[in-house]
Amino acid sequence: MRIPADSAPKSLRFPARFRFVLSAFALLLCIAALPLVQAQDKSAKKLLIYSIDVDGGQSTLIVSPSGASLMVDTGWPDRDGHYFTRIQTAMKDAGVSRIDHLVITHYHVDHVGGVPDLLKHVEVGEFIDHGENREDTNMGKQGYASYLKAIEGKPHRIVKPGDTIQIPGLSVVVLAADGEHISAVPGIKPQPNSYCATERKWETDTTENARSTGILLTYGKFKFLDLGDLTGAKEVALACPNNPIGKVDLYLVNHHGMDLSNSRALVDAIHPRVAIMNNGARKAGMPEAWQTVHDSPGIEDLYMLHTAEGSDAAHNSPESLIANPKGSTPDGAYLKVVATSNGSFSVTNTRTGNTKEYAHK
Repeated sequence: MRIPADSAPKSLRFPARFRFVLSAFALLLCIAALPLVQAQDKSAKKLLIYSIDVDGGQSTLIVSPSGASLMVDTGWPDRDGHYFTRIQTAMKDAGVSRIDHLVITHYHVDHVGGVPDLLKHVEVGEFIDHGENREDTNMGKQGYASYLKAIEGKPHRIVKPGDTIQIPGLSVVVLAADGEHISAVPGIKPQPNSYCATERKWETDTTENARSTGILLTYGKFKFLDLGDLTGAKEVALACPNNPIGKVDLYLVNHHGMDLSNSRALVDAIHPRVAIMNNGARKAGMPEAWQTVHDSPGIEDLYMLHTAEGSDAAHNSPESLIANPKGSTPDGAYLKVVATSNGSFSVTNTRTGNTKEYAHK
């Protein structure tokens, strides 16, 4: 029951001017909070992609505008805690404490080796891969055996081309898996690929690389392509005679920038605006692959996780685009991409703190 002001006990009465001050103060607090709310709303509508330095392996963290998380690969088995610490740093920056979906592209140890270490610290909602290992070498067998042991009893899904990964606000389509590939992506009309006519013949690859699980992620008008370590012959099969992918905004350079991958028929057809090469200081970042990506039509920048120490200066990007220019370091810097649904995005080099904006085209 409301007590009229003139009949309320003296202990509950406030002078009119005091009530006015209180009202004004409350209004000011609301106004002051608006920028924070707006900033949170604005931040909540961003897609985050982190290319984490695991010294020439792959570990890519993706956090959707809804806060759901997808990680592609976990890098090498941990080295003195460095690799998990780097993953943890990216997760903290993104504001996530669990991985909802973990995609393993293939079973080489530079991609799957970190799974047991990750699971010591982080809950994973489901594990996604292409199925059994088909490489008859110790490299493939050991990585696969260690992975199966680590995920025993946990949610596990085998995907094939055309399958999707359900993440609110995003479209994630599996383009390639277990040596097979998609012929059409929902919503994208395949286009004749003129670059196929001059593509060289690539040797057949019988390793796990050729069976990599590759995904196309779409957020509104923004598109990100990650094909793991897919090699030349499989790239050409995917992109020729018709290109089912279309153009992309961000391309994670296949196979860390190895010459066994990055055919012009694929790279030129997808016309990436920006590419990230997740090479190591002394692994990959090879001149031919670097040049192919660098010369791709419409490319604006080619970022690298490391200076490729086996290449000359002409086949390395400017130092401002390299996260780790002086070899391996304990706290390896990462590259952070922030994308909006209108197709605009930014890339931050965490070593320098510099951010470059890429407006929607």
